[in-house]
Amino acid sequence: MINWDIFTSQIAEIIFDLIYFGAVVGTIIVLILDNRNPVKTMAWILILMFLPVVGLVFYFFFGRSTRRERIIGKKSYNRLLRKPMAEYFAQDKCDFPTEHARLMQLFRETNQAFPFDGNKVEVYTNGYTKLQSLLCQLSRAKRHIHLEYYIFEDDAVGRLVRDMLIDKVREGVEVRVIYDDVGCWHVPHRFFEEMRDEGIEVRSFLKVRFPLFTSKVNYRNHRKIAVIDGQVGFVGGMNLAERYLRGFSWGVWRDTHLMIKGKAVHGLQTAFLLDWYFVDRTLITASNYFPRTEPYGNSLAQIVTSDPVGPWKEIMQGLAMAISEAKKYFYMQTPYFLPTESILAAMQTAALAGVDVRLMLPLRADTLITHLGSCSYLVDVLSAGVKVFFYKKGFLHSKLMVSDDTLSTVGSTNLDFRSFEHNFEVNAFMYDMETALNMKEIFIQDQRDCSQVFLKNWMKRPLRKRAVESVVRLLSPLL
Repeated sequence: MINWDIFTSQIAEIIFDLIYFGAVVGTIIVLILDNRNPVKTMAWILILMFLPVVGLVFYFFFGRSTRRERIIGKKSYNRLLRKPMAEYFAQDKCDFPTEHARLMQLFRETNQAFPFDGNKVEVYTNGYTKLQSLLCQLSRAKRHIHLEYYIFEDDAVGRLVRDMLIDKVREGVEVRVIYDDVGCWHVPHRFFEEMRDEGIEVRSFLKVRFPLFTSKVNYRNHRKIAVIDGQVGFVGGMNLAERYLRGFSWGVWRDTHLMIKGKAVHGLQTAFLLDWYFVDRTLITASNYFPRTEPYGNSLAQIVTSDPVGPWKEIMQGLAMAISEAKKYFYMQTPYFLPTESILAAMQTAALAGVDVRLMLPLRADTLITHLGSCSYLVDVLSAGVKVFFYKKGFLHSKLMVSDDTLSTVGSTNLDFRSFEHNFEVNAFMYDMETALNMKEIFIQDQRDCSQVFLKNWMKRPLRKRAVESVVRLLSPLL
């Protein structure tokens, strides 16, 4: 006699297996036809094959590509660039450094990033001085304030900035704010609603909500930009949150941020207004947002952005070229080191050619899995002669790089797949000796709070630890 309950259960199980198998095979076919990086494709195939159900869920949330979408039409983009382009061509004859001419041309060609001279650059290496300077400049605003942050926390720092913005909008200053929806997921809605109620224009970037919870969660706006009256700008690694001042119980939060005064602020303004168009569908091109600016200093600067939408990986390509062009040294700080093949090859090649390549990482990171992945790459660079240092004083979140006393860059970009492939990022590239020497001194000072990693000792780590790091490395394109 047939047990219909068992029979029905078996039929349902077979149907589920067939549907799941079809979904996995279909997803793998889509992955292959998408012509992505083979390493990333293989990582997703492994996840789909060895993590039943969970693999499909992960792919649905984090794996689907939206690179074919356009942020803005070419005609509208050209309108937005009209004013900064005019300012660029109106510059007096500028003595562009020949050693970095190809790098600057790369950014012009791929990113429409204009190099501007006559800038003053101030560097902040802790949250207190950066916050004081930002509040000071916000208080002086007369016409407009534009803020864009990955994290805008509802804590003492976030409320301090919010209250300042409310005071300024009551004075008649235009205030616009962009925050990342995922970066601020746990921030109460009332925090931003209070700003909206006061007349501040607030928008979230790529809002992610159930049931429309899609791969948007994988493409985040990691930029930290502030523009005041089109003449003063801030860019770097610090968000608006209290932990950037106080750090952790186990150490300080070491970061790097810039204040720029001068025509290079046009680049930050362009980046903000492009993102504003993306979130608000309003194209702002009025000339008063790009005021004529007198020289403030002697720094030649270029603001470069990257995103997961366009055909090029601008910042990654630029960093690979900068490392390859280094003659004497290239120093870099990053909280996460999950390099793409081009960055890894550039570092190895430069070190093997006799360039003093130094990499500084935190000894203890805020995310264990990314730290394990970072550690798995150290043998690759150590064996090529790259000098590796672990920062012991606290968490190193700085994204500072300097080369040959002539080139330096600070921004939001980490040396990892996420920054290069998935995030909206921004970096300032400076081509002058004064700024480069300042950055170099900061790096050397931080190095005093580091322990150096040597290949012989690094290879003696327990086999279990190395195995875990190697497994995490397989997933590094997805982290």
